[in-house]
Amino acid sequence: MEKNKRRFARPLLTVTAVTFAAFVMALNYKTFVTTGGLYPGGVSGLTMLILRLFKLGFGLDLPFTVVNLALNAIPVWIGFRYIGRNFTLYSMLMIVLNSVFTDLIPEKMITEDTLLIAIFGGIIHGAAISLCLNAGATSGGTDFISVFLSAKRGIDSFNIILAFNAVILCIAGFMFGWDKALYSIIFQYVSTAVMHALYKKFQESTLFIVTVKPAEVCQAIYDVSVHGATILEGEGSFEHCERNVVYSVVSAAQSKKVINAVKAVDPAAFINEVKTQKLLGNFFRPKEN
Repeated sequence: MEKNKRRFARPLLTVTAVTFAAFVMALNYKTFVTTGGLYPGGVSGLTMLILRLFKLGFGLDLPFTVVNLALNAIPVWIGFRYIGRNFTLYSMLMIVLNSVFTDLIPEKMITEDTLLIAIFGGIIHGAAISLCLNAGATSGGTDFISVFLSAKRGIDSFNIILAFNAVILCIAGFMFGWDKALYSIIFQYVSTAVMHALYKKFQESTLFIVTVKPAEVCQAIYDVSVHGATILEGEGSFEHCERNVVYSVVSAAQSKKVINAVKAVDPAAFINEVKTQKLLGNFFRPKEN
């Protein structure tokens, strides 16, 4: 009975998180992005660029939903083909809800200061995407590509997507003016910074653990993260006694749990956590469902 509850609780939690993230993102579009004349980058930014082109060039108000869903067709295919079925289905729910909410929510100007719009709009945008990613989905578009590259190459590829978005914003700058395009780059940079802070799955932490229980510590690391460790022999410089140093690299998202597990095994352990800049070789990454 308890197992069945947990089985249905996770999908319900994911759907709730995705729905909330979709609403927040759509609200952000209608209160900050659209009223500030900004472009959020990615497929959503491309969608807004197309909508504004049709409105200025032909006087047509195309629905956000139709254009956004059409542009997300290839990223969704990439998700099904290379990432995971459940992950992609939840992402499709996010794309549809975000599109519908964006069409339904009326525009409301919060402030006329474009810099404030770029900064706070970027914070909200990044937080909404992070919530979605942590729940096991994406907001669609370039996020699919980013997750695919991160899982395939073992790198944090959000900066690559930031560069791709900058190209789109440069095109918008040529067509609609550079002031909004430059503010949009600030928006995208803030959004990416927030994602780096809140979503750490594709970031790694290096742990150096000085302990008298190296075998138990290694087992604790494996039980939590399914990552191995290396035991190094050392000597304490103050007391000149033997010490063991356990060296391991784990996902930054798991580092807190790993550290707690290590402290439970050896409360006297000395732990140094270092952010890993670059990692070569085999590193286990669980696949999306």
